Amino acid sequence: MRSGRCRDSSTSAPRRRSGAGSRSSTSSCTSASVAGRTRYRTAVAKDDLLSRFIQATTGDAGEVDYKHLRDMILNIIMAGKDTTAGALAWFLYMMCKHPEVQEKISEEAAVAGQATSSIDDFSRSLNDEALNKMHYLHAALTETLRLYPSLPLDNKECFSDDVLPNGFSVGKGDIVFYAPYAMGRMERLWGDDAIVFRPERWLDERGVFLPESPFKFTAFQAGPRICLGKEFAYRQMKIFAAVLLRFFVLALHDKDASVNYRTMITLYIDQGLHLTATARGIV
Repeated sequence: MRSGRCRDSSTSAPRRRSGAGSRSSTSSCTSASVAGRTRYRTAVAKDDLLSRFIQATTGDAGEVDYKHLRDMILNIIMAGKDTTAGALAWFLYMMCKHPEVQEKISEEAAVAGQATSSIDDFSRSLNDEALNKMHYLHAALTETLRLYPSLPLDNKECFSDDVLPNGFSVGKGDIVFYAPYAMGRMERLWGDDAIVFRPERWLDERGVFLPESPFKFTAFQAGPRICLGKEFAYRQMKIFAAVLLRFFVLALHDKDASVNYRTMITLYIDQGLHLTATARGIV
């Protein structure tokens, strides 16, 4: 459909100004961090996310695109908060509804991480090697995002006149919407059990994770606009889930309570998710 313009009401002006000020402050702080890090990038080798971005984007002549770096960091900070939190909430809900999956993940985490009764020591042992071993956890998180994508509805603006694969014509400036929530539940894409939570659909016969095309599994978008923080988000979620399920058994506080989504930009659980956590007997 054609994009349009809406005039803001006067009551929204203070909030709009406040939001603009917050964005300006965040942008200035991020720009200062980028400038400071690039200034001393040769003095001390660092392994944090910003340093890795600087190393990856520095040109042959040593030039740095400060605006590009700032935009990448802002993208991760602004877009990776509510989306990750919402995805983890739905993941924990799935764990409570499927305790057998919860147990498999706990067992996988115990093998991949350090054998210890200390949460701190176990957390520190979750390096890249350990996280990459957790194929079942990766599959369970991905299956959650298939059914409960952080962005249930998204849109793109057409940069030029074009014809979609189904023959539908779109014009430059048109806004095309697509629904990851609906696409993740289509039997035509996922089979007769499309609405069933089944992490095994993402694993091969050896238990190794098999990704799908991002144009089919659209939780992180696809193409040139694929989510910049996809791997960062997976890393965050896997560490959180591995630690939590390794040391606690989760259950719904009220097993008879209905859990529904709240229609917003991101897919929230309406009224929150109330759980009970029981410590596992780990020696």
